[in-house]
Amino acid sequence: MTLSACNQEHTGSTAASPAPSLSSPAFPSPSGSPAGPAPGNVEPGSHDGAPHYRENNGFKIPKEMSSASEEAARAEAARIEPVLKRLWTAKTWDAESVRTALLKLGYRNEGPDSEQGRGTLFVRAHDPNSNPGTSIALNVRQDACVTAFVQTTNYQVSVNGRFLETGCFEPRGGH
Repeated sequence: MTLSACNQEHTGSTAASPAPSLSSPAFPSPSGSPAGPAPGNVEPGSHDGAPHYRENNGFKIPKEMSSASEEAARAEAARIEPVLKRLWTAKTWDAESVRTALLKLGYRNEGPDSEQGRGTLFVRAHDPNSNPGTSIALNVRQDACVTAFVQTTNYQVSVNGRFLETGCFEPRGGH
């Protein structure tokens, strides 16, 4: 089995033969050298070597967390995960049910940031035209978040720093 463009799986006789690419012998580059970014024009840490990747996608990169804040966020994630597992198993992923279950852990319902208590909880219903479910963000400290979701297909809990423009939620689009 192989994966091709658009993340499609292929099995059988076509799986053994790779699809031609722009840099394969069937499609030589005009200069006779392999296709790809120009030498010296590759940005380290970019997904595909594209120049200006970090500049163009900086709003999607969370800020760093202190080690103490990361530890605190991981502790809260460990408390949230069993609740989401229980909700997912019960096929309960509507925003109000999720909010109610998580508020029982002692979190504050959406409000101003504070170092008091166990953190501020933000709960958003998914777009009704997409996979039904709920996205969750917990502001643990000024530099640390727990982000999670529960939906029809699965659930997930993770820890990350805050995003420059959107707080704990990962930004969806660009400028």
